[in-house]
Amino acid sequence: SRRDPHLREVVRFAVCCRALTLLLQARSVPDFNPSLLFQALFNLLIPDHAADAFSPPRLSEPGLWDLLVERLLGGLSRWDAEHFLFIAERGYLYEHNCAFFPLYPLSVRAVAEGALWPLQRLLRLRSRLLLSAVLLNSLFSVLAATALYQLGCVVLRCRGVAFLAALLFSISPANVFMAAAYSESMFAFLAFSAMWQLEKGQSWLSGLLFSLASGARANGLINAGFFLYSRGKCFALRLQGASGSVRKLPPLWKELLSVASSVVLMCAGIFLPFALFQYYAYVRFCGPDTGLERAVPKPLLQLALDKGYRLAAMDGLKPPWCSQRFPVVYSYIQDIYWNVGFLRYFELRQLPNFLLALPVTLLGSWAAWTYIIADPRYCLTLGLERRKSEEEGKPRAGFCCPAVFVYVVHATVLLAFGFFCVHVQVLTRFLGSSSPILYWFSAHLLQEYEPLLCSQETDDQTATPRSEKSLLGKSGSCGKGTSANPVVRLLQNRRLISPLGRCVLGFFLSYWLLGLILHCNFLPWT
Repeated sequence: SRRDPHLREVVRFAVCCRALTLLLQARSVPDFNPSLLFQALFNLLIPDHAADAFSPPRLSEPGLWDLLVERLLGGLSRWDAEHFLFIAERGYLYEHNCAFFPLYPLSVRAVAEGALWPLQRLLRLRSRLLLSAVLLNSLFSVLAATALYQLGCVVLRCRGVAFLAALLFSISPANVFMAAAYSESMFAFLAFSAMWQLEKGQSWLSGLLFSLASGARANGLINAGFFLYSRGKCFALRLQGASGSVRKLPPLWKELLSVASSVVLMCAGIFLPFALFQYYAYVRFCGPDTGLERAVPKPLLQLALDKGYRLAAMDGLKPPWCSQRFPVVYSYIQDIYWNVGFLRYFELRQLPNFLLALPVTLLGSWAAWTYIIADPRYCLTLGLERRKSEEEGKPRAGFCCPAVFVYVVHATVLLAFGFFCVHVQVLTRFLGSSSPILYWFSAHLLQEYEPLLCSQETDDQTATPRSEKSLLGKSGSCGKGTSANPVVRLLQNRRLISPLGRCVLGFFLSYWLLGLILHCNFLPWT
């Protein structure tokens, strides 16, 4: 809404944080800008790490403008970003590229060939792809913040907590992956938007957005649970309302068939991009020899030989997964190339990575425990029991309200799966781009226990907002240098922040900054 000052502040703060991120990661350029001395110092103190990561050779000589783009944005093309940019440039040439889903690289290529087409005389394709990725992620991260705010207003029924959560998203611990050429920003925008539309009752639009999200990241498949729960809860509550009324039973059976058919269609739509991509990989790597190997440039063929990468139909030999009953390349790559599996990461040498994931693990576990102890009966009945407060239309507001239940379950499933089955250090960006719970619970803690945040109404404020002054203007004893932005207000009065507030903001800001320093210099990060 144009009249919502909270939403305008979310957009303004998100744009400022993204601009600051790009400024800090930029490489030092002579006579560029004195403000870049900060990041230039990091580049001197922490040189690029010689990481054993995917790094395909550049097949064309860079021009002057290419070198400038690499200087300014090269820090955002590290680690998995190399895969996305390589796929956008050359397609799924190597087998292990299929671990990265196609929607994001296709979007990057489309912008590079479309909106950035006038720059083709100045920049080679690789530079335009990198520029396209940065522009797209800047847009998606701002849109994701606005979608999270709108979702929070509907679910939490408390505009203040939703506002603070959206601001925290802009300084997310997974910030560097929202800016780099990764699919996290796109996925967060699609997932949060789909959740918001589902809460508003726009099922088909929500299904489309969820389907697109599963074309960006594999964990988008889990979002089918939102449809299952939404339809199941609606039917269960209607059934309880119709109990004892024989006259209403036939319509309920019809509704059951309607619910079942809509769930099947929606879940099929969500799973369709995954299935199509697996089929594409099967045709490409398990089909007959198409002469692709002869068309691959020699440097890329040599890279495959040196690193053991498998090309499509290489030497006429098909990969082992082609002969499986269900030939799913994604699970094969995770198993063989990255050793992903239950408890496989539980090794003493991985202790630093478990420590890296400790803050988000504790925060996610605390969020689930807080919700459970607030209303154990509601959790035990899975929220399928009709209550008087719901009948009267006056459910609780805030983090512990009934509508948050399915999001807590979703976040807990992701947390458990990430902790026990994947490389645990990715938990921060895994949760940070997939679930609103990390931001809602952090905002809840700050709102409830931080004295510097002046008391705000916690009732349902999702109606048309009052004037800007009443919503954002703060007066009174809130500390010096009061600001309309609660995050800025806390930072302005950082010496007065409570220990809990320091822990929450310290986690967000330290990971925000450390991610830029380490990831952009090719050092291991989350």
